[in-house]
Amino acid sequence: MSETAQLTAKFRRIRMELAQKKGHPVGNPHEGYDLLVPLDDCGRLDADEYKHHQSLCRIRRFRPKGADLYGRLVHKPDGQWYFEYANGDRDELAFQWSGEHFLWGEYMSVQSGGTIHTFRITLIEKP
Repeated sequence: MSETAQLTAKFRRIRMELAQKKGHPVGNPHEGYDLLVPLDDCGRLDADEYKHHQSLCRIRRFRPKGADLYGRLVHKPDGQWYFEYANGDRDELAFQWSGEHFLWGEYMSVQSGGTIHTFRITLIEKP
């Protein structure tokens, strides 16, 4: 059975691209994240669905230079969401994602190396 066959109807593929910031006045579509995560009916991360399918919640971080990083989404006991990478690279905080709605065009923040970066959701689709 393929992993896609194991996904529930709540799973979505989400692409987030770097939003406008100093040095990138229109953002950067070559820097961001691809996510495979469960969303509830309102477009929020579904913590209950996550509990039952943690191993299927994936992250790919891409940048214009360097290799892509692959990891998983982690929900910590304090309610925070994190990205944990397979290569042992430092975790990144999915900044204040607990109540956020994942909707096309919305902005999400990720804290990496002590800096908060803003990304725009450019794709949400069923896998």
